[in-house]
Amino acid sequence: MENNKTTSERVEVMALFGYEMTPCQPLSFKKRGESEVEVTELLRTHIKFVGNAAHHLFDIIASHRRYVLEFNSTNLEWRLITI
Repeated sequence: MENNKTTSERVEVMALFGYEMTPCQPLSFKKRGESEVEVTELLRTHIKFVGNAAHHLFDIIASHRRYVLEFNSTNLEWRLITI
């Protein structure tokens, strides 16, 4: 039996804001103490509301793996969700 565990950790993100039809596009992210990882593909974006905060979710491919980057518009924190 496979153990499907989702993890979430705070990361630094380099993003491009206000570019053509995409209001925000993450370009790379960096975990604490590790090297920067380039986002190779942006699959889709969507928004979920948690209380009064809008959380912008970016489904991405980086280093041949699928991740979700989550941006909290209230505290401006980025989180990397490993699927």
